[in-house]
Amino acid sequence: MNTDFYNVRTASKRIAQLTDHDRSAILCELADMTEARIDDLLLANALDLKRMDSSDPRYDRLQLTESRLNSIAADLRNVASLPSPLGRTLKHSILPNGLELTRVSVPFGVIGIIFEARPNVCFDCFALCLKAGSACVLKGGSDAKDSCTAIVSLIHEVLRRHDVPTDAALLLTSHEDTDILLQARGQVDLIIPRGSSRLINYVRENARVPVIETGAGVVHCYIDRAADLEKAIPIVVNAKTRRVSVCNALDCLIIHRDRLNDLPKILAPLKEKGVEIVDEFGTEFLSLRMAVKVVDSLDEALAHIERYGSGHSESIVTEDSEAARRFLAEVDAACVYHNAPTSFTDGGQFGLGAEIGISTQKLHARGPMALEEITTYKWLIKGNGQTRP
Repeated sequence: MNTDFYNVRTASKRIAQLTDHDRSAILCELADMTEARIDDLLLANALDLKRMDSSDPRYDRLQLTESRLNSIAADLRNVASLPSPLGRTLKHSILPNGLELTRVSVPFGVIGIIFEARPNVCFDCFALCLKAGSACVLKGGSDAKDSCTAIVSLIHEVLRRHDVPTDAALLLTSHEDTDILLQARGQVDLIIPRGSSRLINYVRENARVPVIETGAGVVHCYIDRAADLEKAIPIVVNAKTRRVSVCNALDCLIIHRDRLNDLPKILAPLKEKGVEIVDEFGTEFLSLRMAVKVVDSLDEALAHIERYGSGHSESIVTEDSEAARRFLAEVDAACVYHNAPTSFTDGGQFGLGAEIGISTQKLHARGPMALEEITTYKWLIKGNGQTRP
């Protein structure tokens, strides 16, 4: 047995015994320490940024700033303030034979997260796992090695102050560690990959541990023939340019042929921000590139999304209630919008505090995965000597 994972399993038992007040206190102190150590964290992040070309689409995801770290601290306090997801009664009944059945929420135990150049994931995943009573194994990409090391060192400092084993947050750094984690059946309860389709496919194909996929986002926005142009323009601009490197950013604008005369007005503010229109469908660009598809009907728009979408986030802009109803009902994606941008697909925006990823699969969890989605449950059965006939 891998000694590190054994120690993580042991640490998970300690976390499960903490009170929710104890867990929240750790997160609040981590928030304070993050604000106090901003300069140190930025120095570590600068080492990672120095190794990456600033034109790389991943550069924005890799970069930490004072503003982003202050936002992270606020998110930590927000997660701390949320109700505990543990010990909730999900179902209760008494059978005719007198057996009392209760289904209650409990921690997973040990959750592994494999991610790429996003050091903020260390904060998000540790906070959610701790609040949900689980230990975490963090496997970041080599691009963010210095940042992740500094962040996890800070987490360990806070854990030691609260007499909690530092193995409650284990950081893996080598490529070989990824394969060890994927094979750790019986030691790690769940693995969640966050990153490119290449990473997610690798995890899916090689893991012996159960996996929840947080898939790549190939995102569309359909401008219907009955769209309000004053709504459509800011929706498209926000979806595409708010942050081009995130999974909920717009990749393909679909427009009804009857609204082609409005296309220049829609594209003008995008071009001002440097957006390049390309003829390429089914691609998650993570950059200032975007495809445009002209369709003759809602049916054709739905068919295009069915063929090229990734099941992440899709949007329709229309004042036609029947078109909106069909789009919301027929699009098979985790998050489907009417007259709003896909940039809202985010655990914090959904009022969940934070997220451990956006699940595009249908088993167990779908959409932003927060506290409720990273707990499981067990049945408690109380009897009084009954036996089964």
